[in-house]
Amino acid sequence: MIVDRRQFVAGAGALAAAPAFAAAPALPSRRPAPGQRRFTSPAVEREIARVSKRIGDPKLRWMFGNCYPNTLDTTVKMGTANGGPDAFVITGDINALWLRDSSAQVRPYLHLAREDAKLAELFRGLIARQARCILIDPYANAFMEDPTAPSNLEWSQKDRTEMKPGVAERKWEIDSLCYPMRLAYEYWQATRDKRPFDATWSEGARATIRTFREQQRKDNRGPYSFLRTSDRNTETMPLEGWGNPMRPVGLIASGFRPSDDATQYLFLIPSNWFAVTTLREMAVVANEARGDAALARDATALADEVEAALRQWGTMRLRDGSDVWAYEVDGFGNALFMDDANVPSLSALGYLGCVPMDDPLWRRTEAAAWSDANPYFFRGTAGEGIGGPHVGLGWIWPMSLIMRAMSTNDAATIRACLKTLRDTDANTGFMHEAFFQDDPSKFTRHWFAWTNGLFGQLIVTLARTNPAILSEAL
Repeated sequence: MIVDRRQFVAGAGALAAAPAFAAAPALPSRRPAPGQRRFTSPAVEREIARVSKRIGDPKLRWMFGNCYPNTLDTTVKMGTANGGPDAFVITGDINALWLRDSSAQVRPYLHLAREDAKLAELFRGLIARQARCILIDPYANAFMEDPTAPSNLEWSQKDRTEMKPGVAERKWEIDSLCYPMRLAYEYWQATRDKRPFDATWSEGARATIRTFREQQRKDNRGPYSFLRTSDRNTETMPLEGWGNPMRPVGLIASGFRPSDDATQYLFLIPSNWFAVTTLREMAVVANEARGDAALARDATALADEVEAALRQWGTMRLRDGSDVWAYEVDGFGNALFMDDANVPSLSALGYLGCVPMDDPLWRRTEAAAWSDANPYFFRGTAGEGIGGPHVGLGWIWPMSLIMRAMSTNDAATIRACLKTLRDTDANTGFMHEAFFQDDPSKFTRHWFAWTNGLFGQLIVTLARTNPAILSEAL
């Protein structure tokens, strides 16, 4: 049965689809049998064995073994296109490639690419696929495997926007173009392999810059609008699909957030910061991998302009008098403070490298996001964390706990995050999109590879940075 996306991610549809596993004393692996895995990397298998030996808590070790390879085990389809590798990476329980999710899903394996040629081929194939997707439509967030096929996502088929073949969903989100830039940069840094950075990649990079400039909306509203018939206002854009009023100040307008929920004010501050950071990373790749000084200059000039606008327009004052980064602003002086667990978020700016980890303004902002100043900060008997409007009130996203643990060296905070993550998996051995604050047996999305990968990345990182904490029995 085809169901609406909201049934995938909230309520009875998702919960009914989730297998009701019971905890077993032996904690058997939840991975597919070797012959049923979509992609196998010897380097990743060695990494699982290496890191697992350093995990003192048996359940946490079991969860790592299930989660870390989940993207490779279940979401990757390799092929060839234009004489090179092609990688199509789905989100999990939704059979489409999100530019954001696919980039983040493979990120935990980047440090292994140099020692595994097959894994490096996957990265090259995904970088190439993403460039081709951007050239189909830089305003789309999700794509079909067949670039000539119409969307098979029931909820997007009647959207009033310029849907093109190959597009699964067309929600304009700044971060959808940032994540491919981040993936390209980190692959280049890890391998110094020039092969993915061909003319198609360069065209996609220029389309990214062009789209960002269009959405600064300096002279007009630009070419993008979006309307969807829904009983939830976060699924559509107001004012005939153009979004609420904004004043051009140099920031980039974003119709939707990384959660795929509509923005209230079009200037989404975490995503603008991510754009600044990844445009500068694009410039590095353009210069070093392609010798394209013109592309590098364009990317750097736009990054400088957006950063200046962020520093002028992106902050606000809370009721307690503290100055913080706003979540969204409109250029007229209106600002919204909240945080949403989906990355980029205010509380993930340090993790993303957008601000220094010790930056006082960001640390105040993060503290406010993890407090009652944030209407989407929830605390219950099962734990505390950040959620968002996408699933609803009282639903905590494990992603927020992972980001908090990745953004601190405080041992007590890391232990608390690990314990909550361990104890809220509903004994499935996997991360979920969200769990209910008072009952972790209620959760959404039983197969959500992005969060599984982030959890694996957290454990691998702690094995390097805080091995003593990881070796403890929680």
